Amino acid sequence: MPSRTFLALAGWTAAAVAATLTGLAAVEIIGDGITGSTDGQTISSKQAEQQLDAAKTSPSPDPGQGQGQGTDQATATPTPTATPDTGTATPAPTASPTAVRKTFSTPGGTAIAVCDGATVRLLSWAPAQGYGVDSADPGPDDEHAEVKFEGSAGKVELRVRCANGHPSGSWKQDD
Repeated sequence: MPSRTFLALAGWTAAAVAATLTGLAAVEIIGDGITGSTDGQTISSKQAEQQLDAAKTSPSPDPGQGQGQGTDQATATPTPTATPDTGTATPAPTASPTAVRKTFSTPGGTAIAVCDGATVRLLSWAPAQGYGVDSADPGPDDEHAEVKFEGSAGKVELRVRCANGHPSGSWKQDD
């Protein structure tokens, strides 16, 4: 009888080791696919924006922070945006060559705004992990555009205006 118990214990141990190794290998493969690299490093918001800008200008199909901080860029090309009801990409209206784009990051999420003269418009917005979009008023508007994120840590409201033709944003967080 003791040999039967020993064999059962050895078989169970071998199965547990095989399952653990299979799980670790799967996580390693999935992790490389998510980060796009084998070193496991994540990229910063600025690096992601640079890669997106490079992807927009290339013909291949490959795939900032509170008030006063972000990246200003002139834009004259349409950018695809996801429609909330269908989830399909549709081209955004073409901005004039004088339009200026800026990315804003808050604890609740990130938004990209464009000013065409005094008219502000949110091109896109995405909630941070643990947050969702409560409401959005993307414009175009001569006063402001805004997006409200809500999560377990509270609500964050981002409001963007045009100041001298450049997006200027401020955000507040409520618990």
